[in-house]
Amino acid sequence: MYSIILTGYMGSGKSGVSACLRELTGMEVIDTDIAIEEASGRRISEIFATDGETFFREMETDLLRALAEDGTKRIISTGGGMPLREINRSLLKECGTVYYLSAKETTIYERLAGDTTRPLLAGCASAEEKIGKIAEMMKMRDPIYRDCADHIIETDDLSIGEVAETILKIEKEGGKK
Repeated sequence: MYSIILTGYMGSGKSGVSACLRELTGMEVIDTDIAIEEASGRRISEIFATDGETFFREMETDLLRALAEDGTKRIISTGGGMPLREINRSLLKECGTVYYLSAKETTIYERLAGDTTRPLLAGCASAEEKIGKIAEMMKMRDPIYRDCADHIIETDDLSIGEVAETILKIEKEGGKK
């Protein structure tokens, strides 16, 4: 079995599904955002503010290279922007089976309500502004996520457990396309 890799926009359920998969399989989970924060000793919002998004994206690529070289089978929960770089899409495919957890912008907004830790939504004053920003970013990212994915799971009407069970069923059937 390959590693299980979860991609998708922030709020798509990657963290919750990876925790559920860990409980069901006993596999190690690497949340790439948490790993970068631990390695750098700084929050992602701080890295964005002091060094910029490009620097952060380079940190993601370095981490992904290390995971690909390591070859350990695990669950990898990616940051929402990780697949944006072409090199990262190749590295993700090297690591294992890539699942795109997809959700509508209104679902994402509801899931992120009250979350002030998302640097890409900072500065949005109203709900309409946040939904607009989410929709704009998803319009650009959705084709990239789809291109990178071996499997796409629409999460809007599924619980975390249902998404995890769907992934495990696909893995039992062979995982990768």
